[in-house]
Amino acid sequence: MTRDLAFIHSPDFDNGGYPADCPFSSKRAGMTRKTVASMGLLGGAGRREVLPEKASRDDLEKFHTPEYLDMLIKVEKGEPDVSMLRMGLGTPDCPVFRDMYDYISLACGASLTGANLILSGNADTVFNPSGGFHHAAPASASGFCYMNDVVLAAMALADAGKRVLFLDIDVHHCDGVQDAFYGRDDVLTLSLHENGKTLFPGTGAEREIGKGKGKGYSVNIPLPVGTYDDAYFKAFSEVALPVMKAYDPDVFILELGMDGLIGDPLAHLHLTNNVYADIIKRILSFDKPVLATGGGGYNVENTVRGWALAWQVMCGEDSYDDGVGLGMGGVMLENSDWAGGLRDRALISDAGQRSTVDNAVKETIRTVQAEVFSCHGITSF
Repeated sequence: MTRDLAFIHSPDFDNGGYPADCPFSSKRAGMTRKTVASMGLLGGAGRREVLPEKASRDDLEKFHTPEYLDMLIKVEKGEPDVSMLRMGLGTPDCPVFRDMYDYISLACGASLTGANLILSGNADTVFNPSGGFHHAAPASASGFCYMNDVVLAAMALADAGKRVLFLDIDVHHCDGVQDAFYGRDDVLTLSLHENGKTLFPGTGAEREIGKGKGKGYSVNIPLPVGTYDDAYFKAFSEVALPVMKAYDPDVFILELGMDGLIGDPLAHLHLTNNVYADIIKRILSFDKPVLATGGGGYNVENTVRGWALAWQVMCGEDSYDDGVGLGMGGVMLENSDWAGGLRDRALISDAGQRSTVDNAVKETIRTVQAEVFSCHGITSF
């Protein structure tokens, strides 16, 4: 496939957003845009930058309740209501901030813009780094997520008759997206995440596989503390890839949370950005349209670096091959000084956990294979 790429961003994302003291930084998308623009990756044949359209009230009500949307507008105007706490608003991870409704509806609109570009045939590879709010529920906020752009985009694609595969490689489980499609077989959710026993939101166990006609269409790969690149990619290769091939989607939605990187202050995996780049290459090899979003990532510099690398890979401009072009900084040197590319240095230390991690990952792989492979007619594993 000769790819037509669209990078979705608005200056409005740079001018507002989450409070400065919130771990979720609204500045990451603009910083990523600046980085890839400086590399010449926003222009040229088959590449362009697209301004998003704000999601309309009708768009949002396809998933969110009117009462909840009304509450978002009410509290941002400084009209507190005891019901806001029941809806998850005004908490440390979902603070109320100025122009909150407009900001989040624009982020949702950016993912819907991407879905529409794919449906119209005007793009087949789209990246919205301001999206990825996979925890939001129909009537409540959670985990820095107020409205669920992923669900809205998946619904738009599915309603147009597309078989959608949502691959989430954010470190947190995609509870909001999984719940939305738990009984459906036209949207398959596949999540690699830190085990819910050690990380929010506490969901995403191996045996959460869907129900009714959706049985087998929720696939969860919970990973232990200290999971490193090779163990992560082993789980991806032995569980995710066979499911993708068997499901054969019409379009991928890919959540690229960078909070699995070593040193992220809110999680405990041991990854470099190389594994993200390698997974993106595998997704692109399916020659299907891809709508990618941002997500978590609470070390801002490492997240920006990872997202810029992701876009570089989507553009086909990543020249890394068997160590050529290794980055000389990034997460492995605990700084952002680098030369020779966006990729991190290869992981050398195993943090004393490699054997424990390997055993836990092997057991998870066996369990998930036993739970879901038969649902997709996969017989050899």
